Amino acid sequence: MELRVLKYFVEAARDENITKAAARLHVSQSSLTRQLHNLEEEIGKKLYTRSNYKINLTPEGLLLKKHAQEMLELEEKILLDFKDLSGDISGVVYIGAGETAGMALIGKILKNLINNYPKIKYRMISADREGVSEKLDRGLIDFGVFVGKVNLAKYNYKILDYADRWGVLVLKDDILALKGFAEPEDLLNRDLLASYQAIAENEFESWLGYEAEKLNIIGLHNLIYNGAVMAREGLGILLTIEGIINTDFNSDFRFVPLKPEINARLALAWKKDAAFSKAAQKFLEFANNI
Repeated sequence: MELRVLKYFVEAARDENITKAAARLHVSQSSLTRQLHNLEEEIGKKLYTRSNYKINLTPEGLLLKKHAQEMLELEEKILLDFKDLSGDISGVVYIGAGETAGMALIGKILKNLINNYPKIKYRMISADREGVSEKLDRGLIDFGVFVGKVNLAKYNYKILDYADRWGVLVLKDDILALKGFAEPEDLLNRDLLASYQAIAENEFESWLGYEAEKLNIIGLHNLIYNGAVMAREGLGILLTIEGIINTDFNSDFRFVPLKPEINARLALAWKKDAAFSKAAQKFLEFANNI
């Protein structure tokens, strides 16, 4: 199975059109069609169907697209990693992270790194906790940034000097905005929106003082921005960390901290058996010096 053919398949799937993909790849339509057909024979599954000049991926095609994208990402990372093995220190640092205002701390590390080694670049991959962990395990990223209660036993990690504050995002005329803080009883009988990770990891179990099943959680999100859009539409108040959504004077929202306060730690993690590029090694050096 050639990476070149997998790239052709991914491009055709992205365009949903073999003719468009062929033109962009600078190959003939007949050649692209033939190579995709050979790929199907090699896989032993039908990967797509054609209708009205459009291709639609089968379930097997969707699975192959996911794996093919990961393989192509890994190929790119390998090539970039080996580019920095000679001469000046260069290369790309790959970082996966969820949503947190604490990324400003990662930004400071990167700024210091690049000021000292101008040929180093970085790639930031945004994902939820599971996505970051999966990419770290597969070697698609060098470092993962995790927020809150996370079991990091299988990684090397550094707890960063930053903590996010948990609270609820409410509309500015909400009663909790006037109160200025939210206590466990304030969440009872309210429609709640929350992140998957907060609920899955029982971030609030001890804080609540009652069973979490009593909360009326009507919506879960892996991206807090989307949760804020739903909150703006009046679906509920959003359990989140501070600083992700704008809450300045002109905003429709106010951030109301939990009382007693709950803070979520920020951790930088990497695989225990990681074989770092020079760029990644330097990033870790700078991270350890903050």
